[in-house]
Amino acid sequence: MTKQVLSKSERREERMGYLFILPWIIGFLAFAAFPIAASLLLSFTKWDIYKAPSWVGLSNFQRLFQDELFYKSMKVTLTYSAFSIPLSLVLGLGLSLLLNLKIKGIDFYRTLFYLPSVITGVAISMVWMWIFNDGYGLLNYLLSLIGIEGPHWFKDPNWVLPAYVIMSLWGVGGSAIMFLGGLQNIPGHLYEAAKIDGASVFQRFYKVTLPLLTPTLFFLLLMGIIGSFQVFTIAYIMNGRGAGGPDNAGLFYMLYLYQKAFKSFDMGYASAMAWVGGLISLVLALIVYRTQNKWVYYEAGDTGKGEKA
Repeated sequence: MTKQVLSKSERREERMGYLFILPWIIGFLAFAAFPIAASLLLSFTKWDIYKAPSWVGLSNFQRLFQDELFYKSMKVTLTYSAFSIPLSLVLGLGLSLLLNLKIKGIDFYRTLFYLPSVITGVAISMVWMWIFNDGYGLLNYLLSLIGIEGPHWFKDPNWVLPAYVIMSLWGVGGSAIMFLGGLQNIPGHLYEAAKIDGASVFQRFYKVTLPLLTPTLFFLLLMGIIGSFQVFTIAYIMNGRGAGGPDNAGLFYMLYLYQKAFKSFDMGYASAMAWVGGLISLVLALIVYRTQNKWVYYEAGDTGKGEKA
């Protein structure tokens, strides 16, 4: 096989291409690749920032799997994921169906529902601290109007996680916009054919809409799994600047990692936590990825059998 010889102009274009992507390469090496490699090395050391790191081998990982709070934080994170992700997907899909209606002012409604998803975590946390306040909060006030005594939300370990799940629905407009893009990509002739065949509204949704939205659903499911292991800001603010809440009911994995790294200054242990948490989220994502050929349709064809991944 002969090696292709580039002309002078092609070599110049190649150099220009590398020059244009050089800022990204430098940023990636400095802010991603180097920290990742450094955290891997630190996970095998004992380091408290003040002294030089000392090699301890696998002891950080051994400590990790004997740590009750590690299992507690993992349970909190996985429980939160198990409820918040399906609810966000279902509500996002339902909202997207409404935002796909051809009514007057629909662009305004789309913008209105999307805006909460771009508000910063600190601002969201401050708003929800007022909503969930057990003394003068809006939610308990509304419950009192129908004769229900509201719970003590973030003071009651039984209600901490449900509160976080409710909070997670605040940004459901983001997933709704993603679903909306998927809906508008579905060819209209499929609905016309289904109508001619006598399919009801529900049958058209189940046989046409839902199968052809599975690529969007698959993407949002993956992003939800990854995002659930990155919950930090709202947990940090709502639990009183880094605490885990009553009985550590709000001790998310990233919050516990923060405690170890920046409160206990046990950087080696925190680095080990980061790698274990990353690997667990990767395994969960890979499980979902491996199952896509059973339920994800990538082309508009016979939606009864559908062409899957």
